[in-house]
Amino acid sequence: MAYEEPAYRVIKTYPAFELRQYDAYVVAETLVAGAFDEVGSQAFRKLFRYISAEQRPQGKIAMTTPVIQQPIAPGEKSGDESPVAANTGTRYRFAFVMPAEYALDELPKPENVSIQLRSIPARLMAARRYSGTWSEERYRNNQQQLLEAVQAAGLKPLGTALFARYNAPFSLWFLRRNEVLIEVAAP
Repeated sequence: MAYEEPAYRVIKTYPAFELRQYDAYVVAETLVAGAFDEVGSQAFRKLFRYISAEQRPQGKIAMTTPVIQQPIAPGEKSGDESPVAANTGTRYRFAFVMPAEYALDELPKPENVSIQLRSIPARLMAARRYSGTWSEERYRNNQQQLLEAVQAAGLKPLGTALFARYNAPFSLWFLRRNEVLIEVAAP
């Protein structure tokens, strides 16, 4: 089954990554704290409840991909005042991309105050695709390879890298599509 993804065009293909220009899109996001490999199910459940609320007059919101996990850098303003934001553990921003048919002001307001809707502006991203498990070790390894390749290409990374998952948890691990992406300054 194919799910909608954020629109982008490939600007250039390098040996270790693609340089992509993403269109603006909207996300529903939540913050969680804990171990990299354990926080995903907690965040996924919250966000899935938001998109699948049948009692809303608007009905369900279609599932899209990827599910995004991004570490929040120490000292970074997260825009959230919930207890998770004050937690001393590692914090992550998880997001579901909303279908392109919705503008920010057209989406139903989340009942769960820990879920925020936010517009992501158009941006230039370096993306490294890989398959396999969703482990932190695989993410960090591919993140390091991406950052080294971006630097070798003469591009400047902006912010922190994000981890994008495109498959359901029950997908065979060796068939999973995963990506590490980081915004880069225009050359």
